Amino acid sequence: MTPKTLVAILRERVPYLVLSSVVLALDRWSKSFIQEAFSPGEQRPIIGAFFDLVYFQNEGIAFGLFDGSDNPRIRLVLLSAIAAVAAIIVVIYSLRSPVANRLLQTGLALILGGAVGNLYDRIAVGYVTDFLYFHLGSFYWPAFNVADTALSIGVVLMVIETFRHELRDRA
Repeated sequence: MTPKTLVAILRERVPYLVLSSVVLALDRWSKSFIQEAFSPGEQRPIIGAFFDLVYFQNEGIAFGLFDGSDNPRIRLVLLSAIAAVAAIIVVIYSLRSPVANRLLQTGLALILGGAVGNLYDRIAVGYVTDFLYFHLGSFYWPAFNVADTALSIGVVLMVIETFRHELRDRA
């Protein structure tokens, strides 16, 4: 691939780069707000028995998995490396996929913004700030953040695109 070709490929993807950047900026802003306005572990009800804002310092991965494992330094390096490799794979996959496939490119952009947002936290402070806390009665969904939301929506978009692609192939 020539530098001129790479510039053309990147130029076509500017809207998706902007989307990733917006996710990252919103994630950074919201986590900074929570870190300044809350003490670790603090919880404030927002919508009665349904939604709270909290400040959890998640040293694990999604939903607190691997949180509290024996060696925090190894956990930090391992989880950071996984996130970095995932971000690189997403970029490569995006560059090799047709830019005309907007659903796929949007999903990849959301995943990239979310992965970089949580990776930044791990490298900067050693944990990911989670603060969105939904619940019904005594059932509490694990706390999450803007980056996690973007990652989840991005994965759903990619799954939808996979099914659409399979249906087109069968037709």
